[in-house]
Parts: sequence; C-alpha cells; structure tokens
Amino acid sequence: MARATLVVETDAEAVLLPRQSRSCLGSRRSSANLEGHRTTDAPAEGRTPTNMDSPLLFVTVDKKPPSPDELNPAKIKDTMSQDKDIDGVLLKARTAFAKGKSKPYEFRKQQLKNIIRMCEVHRDEFYQALKEDLNKSVFESALTEIDITINEAKNALSNLKSWMEPYSPPKTILTLLDEAVIVNDPRGVVLIIGAWNYPVNLILMPLIGAIAAGNCVILKPSENSPATSKALTKIIPQYLDKDCYHVLFGGVKLTENLLKRKFDYIFYTGSKRVGQLVRAAANEHLTPVTLEMGGKSPVFIDKTANISIAARRILWGKCINSGQTCIAPDYILCSKDIQSKLVEELKKGIEEFFGEKPLDSKDICSIINEVHFKRLCSLLKEGTIVVGGNIREKDRKIAPTVLTDVKLKESVMEDEIFGPILPIYNVETVEDAVNFINERDLPLACYVFSQDKKVQKQFITGTSSGGICINDTVIYAIVNSLPFGGVGASGIGAYHGKYTFDTFTHKKSCVVKGYNAVLDRIWRIRYPPYTTKKHRLLAHFLGMRMTFCGPLFVNSIVFIFGLIVGQLGILLYKRFSE
Repeated sequence: MARATLVVETDAEAVLLPRQSRSCLGSRRSSANLEGHRTTDAPAEGRTPTNMDSPLLFVTVDKKPPSPDELNPAKIKDTMSQDKDIDGVLLKARTAFAKGKSKPYEFRKQQLKNIIRMCEVHRDEFYQALKEDLNKSVFESALTEIDITINEAKNALSNLKSWMEPYSPPKTILTLLDEAVIVNDPRGVVLIIGAWNYPVNLILMPLIGAIAAGNCVILKPSENSPATSKALTKIIPQYLDKDCYHVLFGGVKLTENLLKRKFDYIFYTGSKRVGQLVRAAANEHLTPVTLEMGGKSPVFIDKTANISIAARRILWGKCINSGQTCIAPDYILCSKDIQSKLVEELKKGIEEFFGEKPLDSKDICSIINEVHFKRLCSLLKEGTIVVGGNIREKDRKIAPTVLTDVKLKESVMEDEIFGPILPIYNVETVEDAVNFINERDLPLACYVFSQDKKVQKQFITGTSSGGICINDTVIYAIVNSLPFGGVGASGIGAYHGKYTFDTFTHKKSCVVKGYNAVLDRIWRIRYPPYTTKKHRLLAHFLGMRMTFCGPLFVNSIVFIFGLIVGQLGILLYKRFSE
C-alpha cells in the first residue's frame, strides 16, 4: 500500500508532505476527544482574517501507521528542497520587503492580531496535532504552546508603538542642538528554524518578534513533529500576509538548501550539533544568528531547603513534556545526607502527580520518536534505579525515573538527557557544586534550592548560565520581561518580549545636524591645523554628557541654553588660543 500524502498548493509552490496514520488537517473532530474544548476548522463567522484565500488541501487517508523511516528526518520527502522553489519564495519575500510592505505600524499590528485570532480559532486543531506528535495533554498544550503564544502576541501588540519609536540617547555638549536618535531598523528577510519539542511555541514566539520588528519571514518547522508542522503549514497562510511570510515544511535536504541562501538573520532552536552547522553556514554570508540550544541544566540542593517542596518543583520542571525541554532540570547535586530524604520525596511526588502507574497517566507525554526512545532506554542501564524505570514501547512512554550511583563518564552525566530521567550526583560542599558546574559547558539554566542568601549569591555570581532560578525550576522562562537565551555552548542571543523585537532589529545610529552659527564657531576646533590647545578643549567638550528628551533643535529653551554655552565656548577658545 502506498504511503498517503498531503499536498499543499500555494500560488508560489507545491509541497508534498508525508502523512501520519491520523491527521488533524482538514477533518472535524469530536469535542469529547479534547476534554470539552470547542472544535472548529475555520474562523468563526464575522471573524474572517485577512488573506483568507487559503491554499488548497488534498488529503488521502491511509490506515497504515508510519514506518520509522517516515519519521526519520533524513527520509522525509519534500519538493521544497528544489533550488528553484526556494529561490521563488525568497524572491517573493525580498520583493515585499524592498517595497516596505512589512514595515508600517498598522500592517504589523494587523498581523499580530491575526496570530492571536489564529491561535484562538485553531486551538483545538493544534491540540490534536500535538497529541499526535507528542501525546501532549490539553493542559500542557494550552499552557506551554497556545496560551503562552497568545500572551506573547498581546504583549507585543500593546507595546508595539513604543518599541518602534526612535530612542534619544544622552549627548555631549557639542551635539546638544543636533537630533541624535537610535532607529529600530528591520533586519530584512529572516529565517526561523523551529524545534519539535514545543513545535507551536518555538515557531510562533520568534515569529511574533520578527513581525513586530517589521521583517519578512521564512519559517521552517521541524520535520520531527510532522502533524503540528503540517497544521502550521496549512493554517499560517490563512492568517498572515502571503508575500511577507512563508512556511516551508520538509526534511534535512530542505534545511541544507535553505542554509545555502543568504538571509539577513537566522533564528535557530534545536540541538547544539545542528546549531553549529547553522552557524557555520551563516558565517559564509556573515549572517548574524540567534542559537537557542540547551545543555545539562544542574540543580543544587542544600540542607536549608524545604526538601518536600523542592522535590515537587524539580519534578514539575522535569516531567513537563516528559523532560523534552531545553531548560528541564538535567541532574541534581546534593550531599549524601540529603539524598535519602530527597529520593523519598521524589517518589512521593511522582505518585501524587501521576498515580501508582505513571505510564497510564494521561499527563505523561510520549517520547518524540523511536530513536530518542531507544536512546533514553539505554540510559536506564546506567547508575542505580531508585524510583521508576518502567517503560512502554507501544506509545514510547517512560515513567519518571531517579538514578543514583551514577558515574561521570557515563552518558547520563555527559550528554543532555532530554527525557524523564533524573540522576543524582553527590557533592559535599557548595564550593564543590560550583566547581562542578564551572568545569563543564555553560548550561542554559541553573537551579538552586537554598534559603541561605550567601549560597544563593555564590551561584548567582560564581556560575555562568543562560538563566538562574532560586527555589524553583523552569518558571523564569515564562516571564516575558526577562531575556531568555543561552551562553557559551547553550546558545547565542536571547528573546521573549521586547528582547525578541530587539533580536530582529538593527539599532541604527542617526544624527541630523542643523546649522548654528555660534556652535559652528566652536566646531571649527576640529579642523586643521591641529594643536594641543584645540585637542584639550575638544576633549573637554566631548566628555560633557547631557540628556534631554525630544529633538533638541526645536526646543527653544535648550536653544537659548546652547547659545549661552556657545558664548562661553568662544571665550574659552580665545583664552586657550592666546
């Protein structure tokens, strides 16, 4: 029996996508399957977004389940890997940007509104796709994928005008009457490469900032989450401008061919290995990048911590998405004295969260594919299993597992785990823990459970990580007023909230200089012939920094002040010239 396919035809290209045994595309589902949530496949009446001339969808249904090869990124077939197709999409985006289509405030505002509407209208369709790819519960899908994206778009929408405004920095006395501003320039045509673990979130969150910044965008969702990527490929063109924003779905070949092209910026989320390839490709064109990767995020617990509360907060951070989270707690550092009580509380917490049979809990996600499932199962052979360790192959589930007696040379302590396995490694002192962390690649996150302010400060100032959270895990990533990103091996750059807008803008310096006869006399000291006296006077004026609001050349009060300063300057000039 031939493999079923989904063909998406647009005005610029045709994309052939491999299909899973069940698809959320083009089908209606019972609301009972989605725990009472409203189901719809189209915008509600009276809420039709712009660009509703959506692509045609042709779906054939095949009950045959996907083979491992079909889920293998290297085996996914895509026609968008063809050079002419990619070049056609890029040309369309570059033409739109050159015409300034993506830059006006009202245009950006409308696109952000459309993203909010898209997430609200197609919420259930995304839930179903996430269920197919990762077996995510509606609760997790809402919290970590849809609601967080809507909130990000609303935040950008409410702050868009102020973000776009030029910023007036402090000036020296010599430039007092000039207009000096920092202009937020869109970078141009940008490429966003998403990841499979949060396939909606990690495509739409950076997209929101890129739109707010006025860019045109090429989106490449992950081939490892095919149901969600297909949903995004279908839905996004119905809501966003088709000249400025394009979604391309395919496998490794597509990514390779995209990276051969010159983009004005590349935003990548994924593994360190692929991140290095992305950076190397970007270097060929001197293209700036943001790399959101990961690493082994440590947890330290000391005797002052509330072990019961700490255990549950660690478990929550570890078990979201079955540990397939870039900032999930990767391993625990604690003394032997604490370990026994900690293990006991972790065991209690797992039973409270997921019952006596965690594999039967609907709140436990599946591992993304067979390759990662087998990799994680091999880690269970390392150390000693003190909690959990159960697996179920048919739906790729692994019960939350705690390991002790792990060795540093074992994979579980060398590589990022990215699954529901939590090793505990013993250290005797705070200094030992700090040194342990500093001897390894810089992590994306660091978690410290201690009520001792000195210990907290030791980790805040004595270690380096993308972010640090005291007495909790993961939660800092949802504060959109904080930058989220890595350092060193865990990433380059940061985003969320205003920081995403800043990522996708170039801060262009702009000076508009008028003509003032008085100040022009002072500025003559910069002209040859050069003298020591001229240098001393110029250095003195350049060091005098003053801050005013608005374009100063139209401010009469400041102008008068400038005249006074100018006269003083003339007197000083004459004095030094004598």
